[in-house]
Amino acid sequence: MEGVRLLSLFRRIGVYLEMVKVAHTVFALPFALTGMFLAARDLGARYALPPGRTVFYIVLAMVGARSAAMGFNRLVDAEVDAKNPRTRGRAIPAGQVSRPMARVFILLSVALLVLSAAKLNPLCLQLTPVLLLLLFSYSYMKRFTWASHLILGACLGAAPLAAWIAVTGEADPRILPISFAVLFWVGGFDILYALQDIDFDRREGLHSIPRFFGVGTSLWIARGFHLAMAGFLLVGYHVFGLGGWYLAGLALCAAVLGYEHAIVREDDLSRLNVAFFNLNGVVSIAFCLFTYLDLVLRGGA
Repeated sequence: MEGVRLLSLFRRIGVYLEMVKVAHTVFALPFALTGMFLAARDLGARYALPPGRTVFYIVLAMVGARSAAMGFNRLVDAEVDAKNPRTRGRAIPAGQVSRPMARVFILLSVALLVLSAAKLNPLCLQLTPVLLLLLFSYSYMKRFTWASHLILGACLGAAPLAAWIAVTGEADPRILPISFAVLFWVGGFDILYALQDIDFDRREGLHSIPRFFGVGTSLWIARGFHLAMAGFLLVGYHVFGLGGWYLAGLALCAAVLGYEHAIVREDDLSRLNVAFFNLNGVVSIAFCLFTYLDLVLRGGA
């Protein structure tokens, strides 16, 4: 009996983890860590690492912020998700998670974020309401504007800036090129992802770049966003005085994104999921790894 209860508990936990797509943390967390490494190196930290306590609370804050944002998005979009064949199996429309329990989950996630921010420094705590306003606003954007892709990009683009503030206790415009790079990277791949729902968005009156501009033009806009990402990363290279390892990481990311755009074509959208998750996961992890290697190997431990 105890084993059955334990198995049931693990299944419930799995439902909540799936609801907030915990696997997609691979998109934002590496860029938050990149901001953390850059800030720590700027302060002269050994191995470009802040104290373990700071790392711990940065990760906790990321978990809280992302879980709150995703939980809120699933709650707000529950009725829309129930109408969409692609999303009707999600936890809330499928009846696996009730709306009251989703609200409890969101409140607990917000509490985790606030607690972590308070443990980091006063500025992190002061800016937490601003971050939550940004994160929660995204869930309504598709009802009003095709620029929702950029709002989502801004949500993830806040990660490097937030990590910088967590380490240094102050904002610094030098980290903004990395944040803007993330903004356009996310905006670009979110346009590709939205191609799956172009017909549904038209029927329901939802706003997206594919709905307004069509498949072909949307693909070109996504390419333009990813070129902008590369441009901002080059600005970051000059701002922080980085070197060859960083450029190698940038080249690898550009090659992966180039392949992503090669396999998603106007006449063949069958590989969208590969492009969305697998390839973009490689981009974020590779950029974080190569930036860290540049800071440590080139700068010395």
